[in-house]
Amino acid sequence: MTEMAVEIYADGACRGNPGRGGWGVILLFNENRKELYGGEMRTTNNRMELTAVIEGLRALQRRSRVRVYTDSQYVQKGISEWIHGWKRRGWRTADRKPVKNEDLWRMLDDAARAHEVEWHWVKGHAGHPENERADLLANQGIDRAVDDGR
Repeated sequence: MTEMAVEIYADGACRGNPGRGGWGVILLFNENRKELYGGEMRTTNNRMELTAVIEGLRALQRRSRVRVYTDSQYVQKGISEWIHGWKRRGWRTADRKPVKNEDLWRMLDDAARAHEVEWHWVKGHAGHPENERADLLANQGIDRAVDDGR
């Protein structure tokens, strides 16, 4: 890849599942770095993983080449493999059940279409500095949601 790409490192966390949740995201481009986080009082880990990526993509101000790094196989496989079948089946799984978190999958699909995205899975809690930082931000998101009462 010769063209510069924005790198997005995204992570979600939950204390209880469902429970208090948070998301964290790091955007890197050249020497620029932006960190974002947020949280909700009652959510799931998968919802926070999805939200982290959505918020990262939404933070981009113009169409970009993007590399998204997530430790969630749910997100990585969902957006790069499973979503095509879900859409063909009217947002149903292979066994005809409604897709969980359909609202967020639709948002992620829309956000991703606005960019040229490569999806990468990284092993969580394995010492990758940016993934570890995104996890820390996600936990700050939980704390912020609790403090704000959201």
